[in-house]
Amino acid sequence: MGDVMELFENIVLEKIEEIVTIYSPKGRFETITNRKWYALTFCNEGQITYFHNGKEFVSAPGYALILPKGQSYSLRGDKKGTFPVINFSAKNFPCDEITVIPINDKEAFIRDYEKMKSLFLFERNRARVMSIFYDMVHRIVSGNNSTQGVLGHIIDFIENSYACANLTNKSLAQTFGISEVYLRKLFTKHFATTPKQYIIDIRISQAKRLLSEGHIKISDISEMCGFTNQYHFCRIFKEKTGQTPTEYMKENRIYKI
Repeated sequence: MGDVMELFENIVLEKIEEIVTIYSPKGRFETITNRKWYALTFCNEGQITYFHNGKEFVSAPGYALILPKGQSYSLRGDKKGTFPVINFSAKNFPCDEITVIPINDKEAFIRDYEKMKSLFLFERNRARVMSIFYDMVHRIVSGNNSTQGVLGHIIDFIENSYACANLTNKSLAQTFGISEVYLRKLFTKHFATTPKQYIIDIRISQAKRLLSEGHIKISDISEMCGFTNQYHFCRIFKEKTGQTPTEYMKENRIYKI
């Protein structure tokens, strides 16, 4: 598992691009040219053989595959079946060849995939989707299919507590029994941002949603989104969006019958 650990060691996930389930019939032949994104794929049932750089790679139950961005390869459907695919963009991910990874609990990964697929329908779930993906990666690398990484727990906590004005690096570190230095390292490595900025981004996203509804006072939105006062909220909102909350509300209000 050493090579896989090195592969994922410094990955920074930029975006989950697509989450789709592919049906592959027996006898299918296809060539993929200059693949647009990286992909993490599993085999729910069936079998596909990939041909890349003169080598063969088999997707079958009990294995996950990483498909490399920018590469061309061909494939053959050996047995009909369905194959969950998570297409993603990432930095610091030195994957230039198809990689086959044994997994101990296929059903656990399929359940996570289905959860991601459901959450992916709504933009506000972006952080939760990314958290599940990182948990998958953690389990693949560690070979432990029942352990959820601390980062996933932290993200869940933030999503449930962002409205608390006292949510800080210090409080998060104390809650999860880690140092503030390690907390910042986790977020810098996996999200290319600080915990503080991550929390602010979630608060601003929620504020945008509330402003677009157009019937809640800005002072109330400020409090609902965890800002210490309305002045602070307005200043941060304009820094992030280029507009004041009032301007944003006027341009993005959703009118409903």
